[in-house]
Amino acid sequence: MNMSNNTGFGSIVNYLPDGLMVDANNLFSEFGSRVNEIRLRVGRSAVAMLTDGHRFIRKEKPVSPDEIQSCFEKICGYSVYSHQSELSHGFVTLPGGHRVGICGSACLDKSGKRTIKNISSLNIRIAVEHIGCSEGLFNQLFSEKITGVLIAGPPCSGKTSILKDFALKLSSYPCYKKTVLVDERDEIASMYRGMPCNHIGEFCDVLSGYPKGEGIIIAERTLSPEIIICDEIGNRGDAEAVCDVINAGIVIIATAHACNVNELYRREPVRKLLKSGAFETIVLLRGGSARCEAESVISIEEADRYGI
Repeated sequence: MNMSNNTGFGSIVNYLPDGLMVDANNLFSEFGSRVNEIRLRVGRSAVAMLTDGHRFIRKEKPVSPDEIQSCFEKICGYSVYSHQSELSHGFVTLPGGHRVGICGSACLDKSGKRTIKNISSLNIRIAVEHIGCSEGLFNQLFSEKITGVLIAGPPCSGKTSILKDFALKLSSYPCYKKTVLVDERDEIASMYRGMPCNHIGEFCDVLSGYPKGEGIIIAERTLSPEIIICDEIGNRGDAEAVCDVINAGIVIIATAHACNVNELYRREPVRKLLKSGAFETIVLLRGGSARCEAESVISIEEADRYGI
């Protein structure tokens, strides 16, 4: 099997059905880093989603159920059982931080845990390191001191990319802050045998696979962090954990799904976080083709006046 390279789109080609690999490699050669997602749906054409549209990988022959199953088994390393925890949440994370969303029929196994069968579609979201993507924003936010920041934006707006770059800058020269990544989905550091596949800096520790709320508490108790970074924060457990640790003087930097301030305030746990004092600033990303670009930087005082 051919792999175009070991990063970005090229690193996921080998997970695709055998009948798609040649066409996928050809598409990668033409569009490279513009590819954000690979969408495979039973009975429909395989398609690559680009930063500026889409391209069919193989239009003349729909993806078959066998091809979807083959791809699913490759993604799980031919051990579906070992990925049951991730599958119960609808995804599997691949080495390098690529995340595969999985659609199918929900069912309960013998132990009562939710799993999935009859896979109908797969969405492979391609993780790419954008080192330096936060440069301007980092200087704007942290020129005087490092304070809590919540980065919000729609899917694929670059929230995780900015979070990765923040982690790298904060835990490297000249900052050298003791930083802990609570990497529940293993998308930020992408640990493999104890080593991060992504650049995260010298002063960074990683709690990989821990639920965010639990990881935040463990970080405070065992790793004496100055900064805790986590992705996609927003449930009650996350909010309670953050409220516990901010009294210890720890800075929290996190992301949340939202297109505007009102959407953040509509979610009760996030509203609690915003009012807790954990964050001084909200960064709203543009989304669309303007990946990693800030639309606005808002103080919590200003957001509190206009948030519903």
